[in-house]
Amino acid sequence: MLDVILFNITNGLIIGAFYVLMALGLSLILNLSNVINFAHGNFLALGGYFAFVLTPVIGFWGALLVSPVMTAILGLILERLMIRRVYRRDPVYSLLLTFGLAFIIQDVCRYIWGPNGLPLSVPDAIAAPLSSELFFITWYRIFMVVVVALAVTALFAFLRYSRVGVRIRAGALDLETVSALGVNVGFLRSFNFGLGCLLAGLAGVLAGGQIGLNPNMGDDLLMPSFIAIIVGGVGSLTGTLVGGLLIGVAAAVTTAFWPSGNEAVIYMIMAIVLIIRPRGLMGEEGMLT
Repeated sequence: MLDVILFNITNGLIIGAFYVLMALGLSLILNLSNVINFAHGNFLALGGYFAFVLTPVIGFWGALLVSPVMTAILGLILERLMIRRVYRRDPVYSLLLTFGLAFIIQDVCRYIWGPNGLPLSVPDAIAAPLSSELFFITWYRIFMVVVVALAVTALFAFLRYSRVGVRIRAGALDLETVSALGVNVGFLRSFNFGLGCLLAGLAGVLAGGQIGLNPNMGDDLLMPSFIAIIVGGVGSLTGTLVGGLLIGVAAAVTTAFWPSGNEAVIYMIMAIVLIIRPRGLMGEEGMLT
């Protein structure tokens, strides 16, 4: 039984890591631009498919670096062509726009790469398990956790110490004041949207190496990522980090005792948090911490 629990906790950390990357990207875009990006999961899928195309050419390690950047560039193009047109409108416009964009990207992926699942090959050196006793923990799983930890650390350092990062945090608090101080808000929003897409693309490459690729792969991660933001607190990136790990581990551990309730427990956690602390565990509206 102990092995089963350890196995599920390990799965929970992996799933939670995906939730964290997805939710941080969503939270960045939502906090600064007030855009509910329903296409975020499809950017994850694009990141995985870009890696699938690039791996035979530049190898897995090169694809791991280049694919998220390609996803971010595509996100910047779509932001400039479509999404920036709804910034000053009611948030329902951005919701409907990104909802339609999600279907378009999904159908494009299905047309180019087909509806069936595809494998994303990872180097043999990290595909092996740690040992015969811990056969369910591979070096690739440890690698994923390390990469996510480094990405989150780099993101928080960027937001705290770089000039653009400080402006993003300030814009989340009061974008009009930031604009009045002479900051190029258009550039700030575009850069921030691209940064969120880069995190989604990174999650797509990592997820592709673990679970394979399919056009709908981001759908299963999108709603839990929104829940992670709600549980952690809208406006708090630290809370989003905690919320993603919390619901990932909780869902995985629940699987060991109540397999059919692994999704229900996520919504139960959200309901409990909203009843006890409506702003989330660490949230203050409009703040990035």
